Formats: sequence, structure tokens, C-alpha cells
Amino acid sequence: MLRHFSWMKDYGIDGVFVQRFAAETIHPKDLRQCNTVLSHCREGANLHGRAYAVMYDLSGLREGGTQTVIDDCKLLVDRMWIGKDENDRAYLHHRGKPLVAVWGIGFNDGRRYTLAECGRLIDFLKNDPQYGGFSVMIAVPTGWRTLDADSVKDSELDRVIRRADVVSPWTVGRYSTLEGAETHAQRRWKPDLDLCRERGQDYLPVVFPGFSWHNLNPKFPLDQIPRQRGKFLWKQFTHAKQAGATMIYVAMFDEMDEGTAIFKCTGEVPVGANRFVTWEGLPSDHYLWLTGRGAALLRGEIPVSPDPPGR
Repeated sequence: MLRHFSWMKDYGIDGVFVQRFAAETIHPKDLRQCNTVLSHCREGANLHGRAYAVMYDLSGLREGGTQTVIDDCKLLVDRMWIGKDENDRAYLHHRGKPLVAVWGIGFNDGRRYTLAECGRLIDFLKNDPQYGGFSVMIAVPTGWRTLDADSVKDSELDRVIRRADVVSPWTVGRYSTLEGAETHAQRRWKPDLDLCRERGQDYLPVVFPGFSWHNLNPKFPLDQIPRQRGKFLWKQFTHAKQAGATMIYVAMFDEMDEGTAIFKCTGEVPVGANRFVTWEGLPSDHYLWLTGRGAALLRGEIPVSPDPPGR
């Protein structure tokens, strides 16, 4: 894991959100693993001058389950001083406060925890006199503003989202072509950004290099959303920049199950019954490098270009 942060430094990637499944923090063995991963990330981020922040994933929680997040946050503050340690210079801050992310608010995929308890969770993270004081980023459906597509059709969602400091709609799998990415930016990102600015919130669009989970769910085709040798990812970077984004979330650094990873992967794929998506003959570090170029684009260090830059 320290090597991963070294790669981030090498390629100009600012840092990561450390995904922490709330449902896994209930069991002591899983909790130890979660804490070990977080400790390594803190060490790597401080060692290599990168940023890191906790991201709670609410997937799998039942009704009332957001209390698990509150309990775990208290544990992290008490035991590890997460977000409160002045010597931890790597922990990500937003507008002067340590940032915590909460993934999975308002999706229409049958989640059991309620919008009301999500609102209470945000209030706890922001305002609790002992454990609060955080800025809060929330990952929401792409249809959050219009209450359509992947969003619940409940006006309470808007009231919950207004409490957050950063709004980040999840886009993985929401479009699959270069044209689809452009349409999404025009129909979703630009008006989303305008609304967030109007409300005094920040907006964090999500981009992804491609998608394939055939080996996890064989009913889906291999290479379901092709990477097109980096063109798909780069097109999203340029559209986010043109829409006015000042920050971008790349999904994901090391997600293998869904084929969205950007870290180094070999081009020598195994042979046998299973099939694997390849790097299309590109160097093993290509998507780390391209993500670094996307960061440079976001900062205004290189101009917008329709095609990925050459190496």
C-alpha cells in the first residue's frame, strides 16, 4: 500500500478516499482489517505527501444502520485521532475542516436505511460537539437534482443533500460511449454545477476509465464499457473541465472486480476458461499517467484537447 502512494506521487495524483464499508465495521475481524488498511493509507499519504480521507460506504446497511457509522466515527476519533491529529498533515481538509465522505444516499436500488437517518448522520459529522467538526461529501445518484434515473423520487432527498458541503453524483455505468459522456456532461454536470454554486456547495464529478465485471457477473459481456486506449477517460476529464469543475473523483484506484482500476496492471493475462480485459497493448502505468495528466488539466497546467495527450 505504501507503494501505491509512491505511485500517486510519481504520477501527480493528489490522493485517495479510503473506502470503508460500514457493514464491515460491525464484526471485530473485519474491523481490524479496515483499521489496518486505514493506518497504512495514513502512513503512505504522509510519507509521500499525498492526501487521504475516510469514505463510508453505506451499502448493505439495514434500517437504522447509519448508527454504525456514528459509532465507528467515534472509535476512529478516540483511537486514531482521525481528522483531529495536528501531526497528520495528510488528512484531507475542505474549507478548513477535515473531510469525511458518505457514499450511497438517495439511490433507488432498494436500500433499507432511510433518508431521515442519512440527514441525522450528516448533522452528527458536521455538528456533534465532541466528534463532529467535519466537512461532509456525499455520493448521490446522477438523478439527484431532477429526482429521476437512478434516484429515489422523494423530495426529502433534496433537503438531505442541502446539508452537505460537497455533492458527488456517481456516474460509473451511467454512460458507455464518448458521445454518451458528452451528453451526460451537458445534461447533468453543467446544471448540477450551476445549482451547487447557487447554494454555496462544491461539486465533485466522477469519471471512470471503463467498466467490465463479466468475471463477477457472467451474464454481462466482457469489456462492457471499453476504455478505448484511454479516450473514454480523457473525454470525461475534458468535459468536466469545460463544465467548470474544480475537483474530480476518479473511480477507482484499485477496483478490480468492476474493471475500473487505474493502478499498474500486467498485459500478460492468464490463459484458461476465464477471459480478462487487457491494457490494449499500453504500458502498465498508462492509466496512472493519464490520470496525472487529467489532474494537470484540471489545474490549468495543460490545455483542453479532444484526444489524450501523447507520452
